[in-house]
Amino acid sequence: MTDILPDAKDPFVNATVFTLRVNQWKRPIFEAYFPTARFVHLPSGITGQMFTRDWASRIEAVQDAVLLHWGARVDGDIEAFATLHGIPLWRIEDGFIRSLVGRASRTPPLSLTIDSGTAYYDARRPSDLEVLLNNFECSPGLLKRARAGIDRLLAAGITKYNGSASSTGLPPRDGRRRILVLGQVEEDQSIEFGCARPWVNNDLVRLAASDHPEAEIIYRPHPDVLGGMRRPGSNPDEVADIAYVYTAAVPLPTLLDEVDAVYTITSLGGFEALLRGLPVTVTGSPFYSGWGLTDDRQSNPRRKRRRTVEELFAIAYIVYPHYFDASTGDRIDFERCLNLVETWRCGSVPAKATDIDLWRKPVQWRWFGPYGVLGWRHLLTPIVAPIVRHIGGVEAASAFRNNPIDFFRDVSGPNFRLYRWIGRILYPFG
Repeated sequence: MTDILPDAKDPFVNATVFTLRVNQWKRPIFEAYFPTARFVHLPSGITGQMFTRDWASRIEAVQDAVLLHWGARVDGDIEAFATLHGIPLWRIEDGFIRSLVGRASRTPPLSLTIDSGTAYYDARRPSDLEVLLNNFECSPGLLKRARAGIDRLLAAGITKYNGSASSTGLPPRDGRRRILVLGQVEEDQSIEFGCARPWVNNDLVRLAASDHPEAEIIYRPHPDVLGGMRRPGSNPDEVADIAYVYTAAVPLPTLLDEVDAVYTITSLGGFEALLRGLPVTVTGSPFYSGWGLTDDRQSNPRRKRRRTVEELFAIAYIVYPHYFDASTGDRIDFERCLNLVETWRCGSVPAKATDIDLWRKPVQWRWFGPYGVLGWRHLLTPIVAPIVRHIGGVEAASAFRNNPIDFFRDVSGPNFRLYRWIGRILYPFG
């Protein structure tokens, strides 16, 4: 095999791509990133029954049809349709270097993973990434790129979400080993599809404390949970007697420099710890487990090879993902992506790389439908906009004015529950 896959430049060249479960705000990004494709965006909340009734025959009639699904959970009717008619079904997710902010956000991603098997975190079946890790032969040149890439990531503190660096604020060491427990969003698909049995964060903390009774246990709940963007699961207060619950908004690389080992369920942070030479225990089956580098509490018999850290990095970070210049939509390579992150963090960031609204056109008035002559939504916009601005600021109000219904449907961030409650009242049929 070569260092770069044949379809790495654009997997959707001149194809008609029917998207599923892709939020409104992501659609113009995909269209910019894959300019040769013709995109048809199916409704965000489509069910298998709706797909069969309204779309199956139309898609079957398209010669170059491709299905593009966000995430691993594909409706059985849709998957069966794709298999029966030989239509490619790709899963798309954010890549391992995602953005220039310290959390999940409505910004164009710097990388995407596009997999014909399943999402990279789905351990129930082989993903393209798992197949590569079982079979791909890394050339000396690729391994050299990988080693240089690892060194650059560590030196610059680059991670998936690249916020501002700061000190950890951890208490001084008392001579004990420090074990970091990485909390995750417990309803996340990486846990649902990556674990043979249910795991919650508190279980992981108790396991680390049981395995290392002499150590200092540092438990970091997931930043999206701490920020109110995702629902909390197990209560950290219940393990505060055996662990120091760390809630500071500090980038993970900064924290990893202060610990001696890491416990996680399936978090990408476990792989970032491996890059730093830290021992890593995983209770699920993330993409980087099963290759002889981690303490695996869940086996995966499909993973048969032993890999070095450089090989794993080369395949997962250089060969497998697709990288983009988020300000232009141009395809770039891994090294160019690092250049952009380093440059933008030290200087000014192009507007399109941070403000998703610049990728969208305001919705237009229509004769029919929720924005038509009988749909009173446009009349509400100037009344509701000041309320949105009071809650979320100028940027949120601008996004709302551009497309009121989609704003409430796709909103994320600390106030998303309040926004969605307002949206259900104002736009019940939108």
